Amino acid sequence: MTPTEEMNGSGNLMDFLDEPIPDVGTYEDFHTIDWLREKSRDTDRHRKIASKSKESIWEFIKSLLDAWSGWVVMLLIGLLSGTLAGVIDLAVDWMTDLKEGVCLSAFWYSHEQCCWTSNETTFDDRDKCPQWQKWSELMTGHTLGAGAYLLNYFLYVSWALLFSFLAVSLVRVFAPYACGSGIPEIKTILSGFIIRGYLGKWTLLIKTVTLVLAVSSGLSLGKEGPLVHVACCCGNLFSSLFSKYSKNEGKRREVLSAAAAAGVSVAFGAPIGGVLFSLEEVSYYFPLKTLWRSFFAALVAAFTLRSINPFGNSRLVLFYVEYHTPWYMAELVPFILLGVFGGLWGTLFIRANIAWCRRRKTTRLGRYPVLEVMAVTGITAILAFPNPYTRRSTSELISELFNDCGALESSQLCDYVNDPNMTRPVDDIPDRPAGPGVYSALWQLALALIFKIVITIFTFGMKIPSGLFIPSMAVGAIAGRIVGIAVEQMAYHHHDWIIFKNWCRPGADCVTPGLYAMVGAAACLGGVTRMTVSLVVIMFELTGGLEYIVPLMAAAVTSKWVADAFGKEGIYEAHIQLNGYPFLDVKDEFTHRTLATDVMRPRRGEPPLAVLTQEGTTVEDVEALIKDTDYNGFPVVNARQKQDGVVSNSVVYFTEDAPQLPASNPQPLKLRRILNLSPFTVTDHTPMETVVDIFRKLGLRQCLVTRSGRLLGIITKKDVLRHMAQMMNQDPESIMFN
Repeated sequence: MTPTEEMNGSGNLMDFLDEPIPDVGTYEDFHTIDWLREKSRDTDRHRKIASKSKESIWEFIKSLLDAWSGWVVMLLIGLLSGTLAGVIDLAVDWMTDLKEGVCLSAFWYSHEQCCWTSNETTFDDRDKCPQWQKWSELMTGHTLGAGAYLLNYFLYVSWALLFSFLAVSLVRVFAPYACGSGIPEIKTILSGFIIRGYLGKWTLLIKTVTLVLAVSSGLSLGKEGPLVHVACCCGNLFSSLFSKYSKNEGKRREVLSAAAAAGVSVAFGAPIGGVLFSLEEVSYYFPLKTLWRSFFAALVAAFTLRSINPFGNSRLVLFYVEYHTPWYMAELVPFILLGVFGGLWGTLFIRANIAWCRRRKTTRLGRYPVLEVMAVTGITAILAFPNPYTRRSTSELISELFNDCGALESSQLCDYVNDPNMTRPVDDIPDRPAGPGVYSALWQLALALIFKIVITIFTFGMKIPSGLFIPSMAVGAIAGRIVGIAVEQMAYHHHDWIIFKNWCRPGADCVTPGLYAMVGAAACLGGVTRMTVSLVVIMFELTGGLEYIVPLMAAAVTSKWVADAFGKEGIYEAHIQLNGYPFLDVKDEFTHRTLATDVMRPRRGEPPLAVLTQEGTTVEDVEALIKDTDYNGFPVVNARQKQDGVVSNSVVYFTEDAPQLPASNPQPLKLRRILNLSPFTVTDHTPMETVVDIFRKLGLRQCLVTRSGRLLGIITKKDVLRHMAQMMNQDPESIMFN
């Protein structure tokens, strides 16, 4: 009673004789791999290499090369993904600044690089230098006045529309799989699903180019999620160079898990956070060997990015901060409140975004992706330009919100009323009353917060590369900075209140608003993605704020609790469900009391199970069965009686040795090689809770149902997912079952 492995119906079956059979063991598009079979194939390969290595020096060298091939692939992934991330960062900087002006000395310089090379830049006006000119100054010679403002406004919107049009057109024409974040699909692929072309060369090329265009257009999206997709494309590219990975889908997924870690490593400059992200968020099967290799790939990728130095600050981290005051126990209250805000924002975002994406799928809106992208870009650019906090790139905004106000800061957020008698060292500035600049900045930030919350819902999921990390962090950072300034002003004006009395003396530097922005960013990102451990590690690697792990942990855990109270799934799981990918989530609990017999096929009233019998089956029978059904595997059963009326040209044998036949008979077809002699079976009274666990933990494709050794039916992974959807009152046919 053994199911055959998946085999292609194309080609002549008479080719399948004693030699290793080509294409048997490969999978078709939108099918699930058999983890157990892939594992046993790899074990057989290892055994063969180990036995051959004792025969000669050359075979021994080949076995060493095979053992090292995994590390070579990791090295190549790290080098390529680090290089691509550096190029993307530099290109985004230049193209974002191109919307506002151009560098006359070298047009390929961004605003910051242009003014670095200038000798006429003063410290106070470090953003202004004669080499950098806004478009109005270049075209009309004026920088001030309504005409100059309107010209800059018009060109800002025009550049944004041009960039987004190029991005959506390239995606649509050359690589439809290059759109979106990529993380939901990568999670599905890592769980054993095949999506051909999703990690191909074209997707890699187009995603890299369009990611630059999409981020530069000023849309509310980030490059971090797509960078994970880019790194996984690099992983797929290099694994195809080594037969160890190209011929084994299970081993290939180990490489992709490590590539995902390298992707987060270069996205945030957080190698350890990248490894934990791959382990916690995207990987389905993560053996210890993959952990080490992920660590190595993340290290190489981070080192490569550091060599390119795209941020020009000789640091790997994106938002480096230096706070000069510790945090106090009483501040845990606002930190936890920010966690609650993060959880609520996460819930609101997931529900609203999924509702909008479902509407896009089910209405005419989905037929006009270019028009949708252009409309959202136009609205974003028109509303973003008047507010200085939404006009700049989101990364710059977060960086400014995280910053502590030193004596040399020129930001509006640092416009405090200074005490003329202050004679303290520069770093330790006491809490001061807010000046008019801070109040106007607060109004602008409040408007920016509402704008970001609304526009991100409509942006994520469009047909362009779009990450979610940076927009989520921006929402949290804005909310956190507003709360931080409020707490700071309360501590200054009411230092005699009991909550401030113990730790905040007059003239002391008690509250750091930038820290609140950092905690808020972590809370909102946690609310949307439901990450915890990897999130905290990414945040302190991202900012260098090692001292502030406890506030970050408190906010991340609170946001997860609050968000989980409204629904267990994060944004990536929600998109997997929306797209109907067959993803069996390890985090989901199955609590219903159903049995295997309720789920197996065939059900009552359905045609009987399609099987092959061990005796008397002919090639004609096998070909007819493959032609008449669309299944990928068939159980082979012992038949008590032979079928009547079989006219035999070639007899099929499922045994090792075929009996001697008369010379006049055609050559028999032996199919033992493609037979799985140890199929997984359960009885018809096995609880579905156990069956679901078996499918999850062993990565099965199918499982046979028996009673007293007699075959009753078969359960596939898709049957399990259909049943789970039915139990949750969802449409079982909503899953994309090929």
